[in-house]
Amino acid sequence: MYKASYPIIGGLMLLLLLLAGCSNPAPQQEAQQQENQDSAIIITADPVPSTEPEKAPPPQTAATPTAKEIAAFVLPGYEILGQQIGDLNADGQEDVILIQKKPDEAETSDVNEHPEKRPLLLLTRQPDGSLQLAARNDNVVLCVDCGGVFGDPYSGIVIKGNYFSIEHYGGSSWRWTRIITFRYNPDEKYWFLHKDGSESYHTSDPDKVETTVKTVKDFGKVRFDAFDVYAEQ
Repeated sequence: MYKASYPIIGGLMLLLLLLAGCSNPAPQQEAQQQENQDSAIIITADPVPSTEPEKAPPPQTAATPTAKEIAAFVLPGYEILGQQIGDLNADGQEDVILIQKKPDEAETSDVNEHPEKRPLLLLTRQPDGSLQLAARNDNVVLCVDCGGVFGDPYSGIVIKGNYFSIEHYGGSSWRWTRIITFRYNPDEKYWFLHKDGSESYHTSDPDKVETTVKTVKDFGKVRFDAFDVYAEQ
């Protein structure tokens, strides 16, 4: 009777061994699974390259000359008569026209014997950011008593494109204006006389205006620093 049970027991033991083998994968299979998992982690960790174009740096803005910068160019014994900020040499930077006078010029100037000069300085912004003296002329702006009964003839500065003008107005019964214009030459990197114009009229007939305009055809090539407003006075 007992001999017949041995085949049954042996079959059960064989079945248990097979089930155990199926539930525990071979070491080689486990290593392969781990390698696949590591590879998947590395791939997903790689950054995705951006398709957006790199942003350009913001454009540099022109630095406006400060009062402190301009004050550094005031000559000893002088004070500011007028100033104007603008691009004088077409480089996109803001430059300065600075006109100066002596504080007591009204007492010391003599239009006939000794007109008190008024220095005019052109200050330009450099690539390193500094403001520097580019040119100077003491004979562009008329003196304080050059305007006759009407008084000081200096009336202002205008900057437009490659041009700048110094404007005067004076007289008594006969009123007159004089506008002197210079132009920047980019090839020579300097300023030259462009136009010297004037108008005059009598106060009794202000609509009758006489106009005189001189150009390069009349005076030739004149550098800014060589112009003399007193030459014909």
